[in-house]
This record gives sequence, C-alpha cells and structure tokens, in this order.
Amino acid sequence: MIPESFIQELLARIDIVDVVERYVQLKKAGANYQACCPFHSEKSPSFTVSPAKQFYHCFGCGAHGSAIGFVMQYAGLGFIEAVEDLANHLGMPVPREVGAHAQQKSRQAPLTERMALAARFYKDQLKASPVAIDYLKGRGLTGEIAARYGLGYAPDDWQGLQRVFDDYSSPALAECGLVIDNEQGRRYDRFRDRIMFPILDQRANVIGFGGRVLGQGEPKYLNSPETPLFHKGEEVYGLPQARQAIHTEDRVIVVEGYMDVVALAQFGIGNAVATLGTATTSTHVRKLLRQASQVVFCFDGDNAGRKAAWRALEASLDVLADDKLVGFIFLPAEHDPDSFVRAEGMEAFRRLAAQPTTLTEFLLRELKSGADLSNAEGRARLVHEAKPYLIKLAAPLLRLQLTRAIAEAAALSSAEVESQCGLKSPARGRPAPPKNRLRPAPHALERTLLVTVLRRPERAARLPLELIAQDNAEGAALLAVADAIEHAALPAGNLGLLIEYFRGSPHEEVIALVSGQIEESAGEEGEQEAVFIDTIERLRAQNLKLQIEDLNAKARQGVLSPAERQSLADLLARKRA
Repeated sequence: MIPESFIQELLARIDIVDVVERYVQLKKAGANYQACCPFHSEKSPSFTVSPAKQFYHCFGCGAHGSAIGFVMQYAGLGFIEAVEDLANHLGMPVPREVGAHAQQKSRQAPLTERMALAARFYKDQLKASPVAIDYLKGRGLTGEIAARYGLGYAPDDWQGLQRVFDDYSSPALAECGLVIDNEQGRRYDRFRDRIMFPILDQRANVIGFGGRVLGQGEPKYLNSPETPLFHKGEEVYGLPQARQAIHTEDRVIVVEGYMDVVALAQFGIGNAVATLGTATTSTHVRKLLRQASQVVFCFDGDNAGRKAAWRALEASLDVLADDKLVGFIFLPAEHDPDSFVRAEGMEAFRRLAAQPTTLTEFLLRELKSGADLSNAEGRARLVHEAKPYLIKLAAPLLRLQLTRAIAEAAALSSAEVESQCGLKSPARGRPAPPKNRLRPAPHALERTLLVTVLRRPERAARLPLELIAQDNAEGAALLAVADAIEHAALPAGNLGLLIEYFRGSPHEEVIALVSGQIEESAGEEGEQEAVFIDTIERLRAQNLKLQIEDLNAKARQGVLSPAERQSLADLLARKRA
C-alpha cells in the first residue's frame, strides 16, 4: 500500500504539463496548453491541460483527470505503476514495506497486502514449475503477456501458502478467500495446481484470483469467493491492462473467461475484459460504458451463449445512453474467442467486433421469434413481451426508435404502443417548461455547487453546510469535498490532486463525472461566482419554503406550539423581505 500522504506530496510537486509532454506535443493556448487528443482520433485540437488546476480534459471524448490518471490512461498502467513511474521521474522513493519486515508486518496489514503477498508467491511458483510454463506456452502465451497480466501458479500442495504466511492460521487468510476451513477444523489452500489470474482493482491492488485447472478437472475455473475486497458483480478481469487499448479504439470487448482475455491480448487485441464467473450486472455495464462509447459482448453461439447474452442485454437497459452502443457477437458453436482468433486470425475477430448485432436488433429478433406475427394474438403478445424492456430502457431516443419498430411489427401506431406500455409521449404543442423552476431538484442545486467548488476550492468555506442534503450523491460528495479541503491541506485549485484524493471512495464516480463538466461549463470568473452565489440563494429559498410548508401543515392539524407559531411568523417575514 502507498500512503495517501505520499500521493498528495507527489501531485503537489509534479507538473502535469511536464507529464503530458512526455507523450504528447503541447502548444500554449492562453493560460492552458492544447493538443489533438491522444485518446481518440481528431483533426482539430480539443485536448487541454491546465497547469493551474493540474488537470487535463478533452472536449471531444470527455477524457479527464490528474497526472496519475493521464499516465494510467495513456500508458495502460495500474494506479501503483503510474505512481511509481511519476515518482521515479522526480527521484522520489515510493514508501513500501519489503523483505522480512513486510512478512512480519503482514500480520497486522490490511487484506490487500495479504493478497499482494499471495500474488507474488504464485508468480514465483510459476517460474519454478516447468509443467505450468509448458501449459502456457502450449496455449501460445509469451512470457511478456504472462508478466503483463501477473500470471502465476498455485502448486499442488494442500498448504502451499504456509511458505509465505507464517501466520497461516490467521482468520484474515480465510477472510481473503485464500484458504478454506473444513468441518473438521483442518485448513487448506483454496487454489491448488492451477494457473492463477490475479484480479486487480482500479488502483492495481490484487482483490481476488481466478484459477484454471491444468489439463482435465472440475471445476475448470475456480474463483475467489465474495470477500470484503472482492465483489463479483462489480469487478471485471483485465481492465487495468486493457485501459489504453479501450481508449484508443473507443470499444471494450467483454468475453467470458480469463484465458480468452490473455489469448486475445497475445494476438494484439488488447481491449478485452471478462466478467468473473457471474452473470453480467448493470454495475459491470455502467463501469465499462465510462471507459468507451461501445461495449461489445462476445459469446458462444450455442444456447448457453444466447442466454448469457440475454442477461447482459437486460443488465444494459437501465444504464444505456443515446450516445452509447451495446452490441453482441456470437461465435460459431465450435469456437470460443481463444480458439477463434487462433483459427481465423486477429483481423477476422476485429471485423466481428466492429459490426456487432446491436442491443435493439438482438432484442427485436428475440421478441419476434417468440410471437406469431401473422395473427392478432401473436402481435398482441409481442407488445406484451416488449413492455418491460421498453419501460426499463433508459436511453430516450433509442426507446423511441424501438417503440416505432415494435409498433410496425405489431401493426399499431407508436402512440398505441406507448399507451399500452404506460410510456408518455413527448408533449406536442405545449410550451417548454421554464429553465428556472420554483423548486428545482435538490441534486441539481448541489451538482451546480459541486462544479463551482471544484473550479475554485476556496469557495467550500462559504458553503451553508447545514442546508446541503446528504441523501443524494451530489450532496454527499459536496460535503466530503468541503471536509477534505478544510482538513486535508489540499492545495487550492489543484483539481487533479482532489480527484486522486477521492479515488476508490464512494464519491469517486460523481466527482469524476462532475470534473469532466468543469471545463465544458467554463466561463468568466465573475459569471461563475454569480452562479455560485445564486445557487446558494436558491438553496436557502428552497429550505425556507420547506420549513414554512412543514409548519403550515402542523398549524392545519392544530398542533403548532407557541414557539413554532413565532418561528412561522419569522419565516414568513423573511420570505416577504
């Protein structure tokens, strides 16, 4: 583990302009620097680097972050590798516990340290196992790919991990999922005689393992259980290693197995990841759609593959946006991605990935296959079966297109399908609602405040913290940012450092999302200050109105105390002032 204080010191000392210029030629453009974006193809520069904020942002593809985030995104490094890379350029030794001291310290260390020790043990065992090395060579993998993914080998030993953990009986090892205690109280290693695939989180910490049996045996793949570190429904395998290729191609390919990921990488297809022995979840899809505008699922063409694809479709509906694409490719029944790329070649696989069956095409095809459209009953069934999917689909324009396609197949109008499915058509002939509503949604106000505070962190000291709601993501993040600015001694204006401060926290997603909007909403500083002040006034007015409504409700019930009656009079006077 790298101390948070070191991350802050590193980002306070480094200049993001120097970091980016190691990879991209920048030109001065006013207070910032500019270039064509390294993460997507463009002819006119839309990529900016702010030395004042220590932050980069692309107006074209939305890529943004700190110096650490840039190195991770451009070089495809994990968090720890990126920190080490930047620290080496500054001549700053990265604080680490090594050798015998680390072994001793691991008794009190967090679970991630134990997982890191296990990963190093498995990696060393691979080097010492000719059988395991021959197996990987037989699958066509080079040492370079094995090192890139940190592959290892769990020896055929019931208590092999006892060699690296002298506290082998510690409950923490079971909590990590590294060992199993049977009913007789005997402890043994969970993984034995298996090729080991470390699963990394976004900071490149090992949080779990996948183990593939050598040769024949069941189960073919054995995964870490659910632990405090590892949640199968939230993580994907290979994302840190695939990040650069994903951003370059703006596409992520989702396969079913660890070996498929590394085999595709061996053949130059580096943008593949895998779900972890569980059905695709909305969390998986949401995470991947933040990485690229296209998520393409690759399944076998058999019945099991189609069922898995359908589950992935269902998981995608409520997180899909109109500017994103979810697609599916189905391989011939005799192939998985590994065997297909070996038999047909890299370019054949790339062509498939570039022209997938889209989510709506797959959905329509499956729905139509279950209904006889030659009669009224079958057409009614089609609409009935489509209803839950139309309701769940989050992308409004895509839902409109799908509704029209369902209506055409059912010989109905779009309005009739919308009516039957409880969907509201866009209002026709009505004036648009006013931009500034009397009572805007609380999270809209708090999101605006979060943007203005991230632009100028010193504004946090002027926030009316008692009025900010904690029951929405923006409000909770705003309070956390204000607390961090007050107590963490973060340099004013260093947006990159602030982003890294919240990496891995519950607020990371909303802060990263809002950070990407900061440059796009840029205006004159006086204008931004006016927005900040106006939003606080709106928040106060909203709070005042809610207090008055609550007291009026009590007055109607006849339960208003004298003190509350006076409070209501004071509030009404404030409202009239």
